[in-house]
Amino acid sequence: MQLEDAGRARGARQRLRAAACVLLAATAPSGARAASAPHWQLDGSALLYGEQNRARVAEPVARITRMFADGQSLSARFALDAMTGASPTGALPTGTVQTTTSASGSTTTSSATAIPTQPFQDLRGALDLDWLRPIGTLVTTTTGFHFSHEKDYQSLGGNARLSVDLMHRLATVTVGGGYNHDGVFPVGGIPQGLADSTVARRVGTETKNVATGLLGVSRVLTRRWMIGVTASRSKEDGYLTEPYKAVSVLDPSTQRPMLQLTENRPATRTRSDVLASSVSHLERDVLYLSYRYYWDDWGVRSNTLDMKLRHELSGGTWIQPHLRAYEQTSAQFFVFGLIHGPPLPQYASADDRLGPLRTATLGATYGFQLPGHSGEFTVRGEYLYQWVSGRPHIPVSQVGSRVEREDDGGEGGATGSSNSASGTSIGSVLAGYTVQF
Repeated sequence: MQLEDAGRARGARQRLRAAACVLLAATAPSGARAASAPHWQLDGSALLYGEQNRARVAEPVARITRMFADGQSLSARFALDAMTGASPTGALPTGTVQTTTSASGSTTTSSATAIPTQPFQDLRGALDLDWLRPIGTLVTTTTGFHFSHEKDYQSLGGNARLSVDLMHRLATVTVGGGYNHDGVFPVGGIPQGLADSTVARRVGTETKNVATGLLGVSRVLTRRWMIGVTASRSKEDGYLTEPYKAVSVLDPSTQRPMLQLTENRPATRTRSDVLASSVSHLERDVLYLSYRYYWDDWGVRSNTLDMKLRHELSGGTWIQPHLRAYEQTSAQFFVFGLIHGPPLPQYASADDRLGPLRTATLGATYGFQLPGHSGEFTVRGEYLYQWVSGRPHIPVSQVGSRVEREDDGGEGGATGSSNSASGTSIGSVLAGYTVQF
């Protein structure tokens, strides 16, 4: 079953795979890869992810790469996601104790003031294949394939990338593209948009297609400093609605939720973003900085600042603190709730991922080698806090035909209500191991 942050991660994975090189700006020019003796490289990792009273994810990942003498490499990545917990439905607190039943038959009970959630449990498997092939000394091509499957979602896609070194290999220009064809088959059937639970669901599969293009330039400015800029654009069409998300409809007299409707989103979406990054080798440390601006035709705008500082310790060990700040505006059709009576809008969603969202991340990675082992171990821990500004308490007052936020800061809000910052704490631990043989 889809969930809030697993869904966010899924969307991110799809865009990254389709683009095939979002981290282009932070990588070395392709010509800098020197040929070496054939060998294998094995990368293994295990991720533990948890939200406060919500989603929990365990993800073991294994990647094996064959390096060839002529500079070619072929790699395969296997991943398994075990997801459990509860996800917010998008509905508002009812003011009374509420029991929610999922499409699979499991139930959860929410208190009078708690945000309603829906329990879920799912297992996802994924396979990624990548082939890197140099053509001469200045051109490198990369092609990839992706497949993943879970009980209500399947993704199949491919991507390709071409990198050309210029200016005596001080600059690299990269163009790339990708295409994904996904299938959505919700547990319990496909709901009708903006319909309540009395409307029968359709049995079958909906599809979603994603086409992505990318252009990037990286430039070595000095022996210790490299910068890059990457721009990408993607077009999605098909079934883009989250079938398990709901929108509350409020009684105009009592100002309390009286029923829930399944959300409904447009069938197309165009996304664009620009990523600027910098890698600086200081006297002892390496500083990574990046800024990303994102916009789409749904009205979402976001800014992301990211900083990592790798500090070398003694004995081949190192530590890398990480800071990240993110903020976004809401989609044009995002609402906290609808008022019963006026005609329903064409599109509406109360999904927090489309609302006014802010996150702050603090973490660190520690790398080391065990005595007698040739590989490198890494352990990363991160804490993320996210909050949604403007979520109204119950009761609320009517604002046109919907309940919405009036400003980005969460200081104002719907008439007759006080805004709150709904926060969620998220923690993750990732342990990895890399070895060549």
